[in-house]
Amino acid sequence: MSRLGTLGARLYRGEVGYDFVAKRKIWYGISILITITAIVGLAVRGLNMGIEFSGGAVFDTKKTSVSADAAKQVAEEASGHTAIVQKTGDGKLRIQVSELTEQKSRATQQALAKKLNVSTDDINTDIVGPSWGEEIANKAWTGLAVFMVLVVIYLAIAFEWRMALAALIALIHDLTITVGIYALVGFEVTPGTVIGLLTILGYSLYDTVVVFDGLKESAKDLTKQTRWTYSEVANRSLNGTLVRSINTTVVALLPVAGLLFIGGGFLGAGMLNDISLALFVGLAAGAYSSIFIATPLVADLKERDPQMKALTRRVHAKRAAQAAKADSAQDEGGPQDADAEDDEPQDASPAGVVGQRRQPVSRNRGGRGGKRR
Repeated sequence: MSRLGTLGARLYRGEVGYDFVAKRKIWYGISILITITAIVGLAVRGLNMGIEFSGGAVFDTKKTSVSADAAKQVAEEASGHTAIVQKTGDGKLRIQVSELTEQKSRATQQALAKKLNVSTDDINTDIVGPSWGEEIANKAWTGLAVFMVLVVIYLAIAFEWRMALAALIALIHDLTITVGIYALVGFEVTPGTVIGLLTILGYSLYDTVVVFDGLKESAKDLTKQTRWTYSEVANRSLNGTLVRSINTTVVALLPVAGLLFIGGGFLGAGMLNDISLALFVGLAAGAYSSIFIATPLVADLKERDPQMKALTRRVHAKRAAQAAKADSAQDEGGPQDADAEDDEPQDASPAGVVGQRRQPVSRNRGGRGGKRR
């Protein structure tokens, strides 16, 4: 078995672990800082809306030897707006100008035809009105709202309202970071961007729901024991699915990274950037929020429950009594049997403790000395 597989098995069995829940204030602080940066970027730079949302015109030319820079200069001088020019593999140009009226579109078409030395009929012009983009945006917002409502209802029924609230906060966290990075990078917002944002909603919830399912099973009859608090059980559930979450995220990020960095970066296929950036940032943010935000937040909310508060007091009181008994036995020089009266199974180490679990002392069951033959 590989080292990663061995580590995953030990994490699942509780032999090793990292206390994510105990350090939740650090993760909250990091998330707040990233979210504020994204919001500031969104407020200062704004989103670079495509013509599907702001209105404008797209000019498609035939195969030409004119450079993209020269066509861009002509289009911007004729329209008075910033132009985006893409050269396709067959030598054609696609020129996109936002916020153009029909009159300005005709003037730009004529200027391009003159520069390319072709007739105006050889330049295909598509004019997009802003009302169409507004309709798409409204439908996207409606779909997002319906999705979130259904997710909250499902999680509240399948798990509990605290988990539903934590998942919703993590989801909003992921969307905010993704949109903020879109504003900072300056990529154009197109219908592909909207599709990417809607796609990451499911990915963002996947790891969160997996952890919540394990936590639900582990927390059954939790108040009937005095070995672990709810936060410790939550941390054990998180460690048990940690390697699987990392593997799933890495496998999902690799093809998306290929689209973003190779397809959009090296090959110049700009249309791939619209959806691949949203997917890349959203997948990474979703993996982060499921580990560092959702589960610690559930533990925070659950620890405020009176039953869980009472459980925490009992667990701490029992541990203090065992520690005192162990110290007393050590001072008297006797055996340290502080756990001898513990009537609960010693099947795992406390959550968040790194190291191998204690193994029971072997006893001679046959009643005879010597080695077993």
